[in-house]
Amino acid sequence: MKIEAKDLSKRFNREWIFKNLNFQFTENRYAIVGPNGSGKSTLLQILWGQMLPSKGELSYSINNTIITADEVFKHVAIATPYLELIDEFTLTEMVDFHFHFKKPRHQKNTQELLELFELSHAHDKTIANFSSGMRQRLKLGLAFYSQTEFLFLDEPTTNLDKKAIAWYQQHLAGISAETMVIIASNQEHEYPATAVKLDILDYK
Repeated sequence: MKIEAKDLSKRFNREWIFKNLNFQFTENRYAIVGPNGSGKSTLLQILWGQMLPSKGELSYSINNTIITADEVFKHVAIATPYLELIDEFTLTEMVDFHFHFKKPRHQKNTQELLELFELSHAHDKTIANFSSGMRQRLKLGLAFYSQTEFLFLDEPTTNLDKKAIAWYQQHLAGISAETMVIIASNQEHEYPATAVKLDILDYK
């Protein structure tokens, strides 16, 4: 797996968020670090294809096979605090809907996934009635158990309590080395100590 950034730059109006980022993502675990407001989330959204750079280019490959920009979404799973869920769905409906588009890891069925998320007690509860912590755990669970080559996590323990943070760390550690995980965070407990760090301040 490989993501290559060449002269990647982004600006809003006249302000450059980062400039001339040249970097090859080839390892299994990365942490994009920097203070709040430094552009970590912006870079992550560009890397997963949601946002276009102002300058530069990105290329993706899996097993030396080039992945075109319009096919990247098939290989990506995402969890962020600002990711929208469908409030009208029950939890079971939300999980079924998500895995209509993504293959579940280890061929888990819906009931098994709910148990892994530790949310089976809320199987018929509508998402609109979920707490912020339950929402975040659901987003992480959907991302963790989507069979993709790239996993992007932005400030993943936002709204999680101590017990849920431990759940997050346990499931993150269980992600196979066959998946590249890129985490945007300024909290050391959110990424593995062995993760390769990319400091966005180096590209200001």
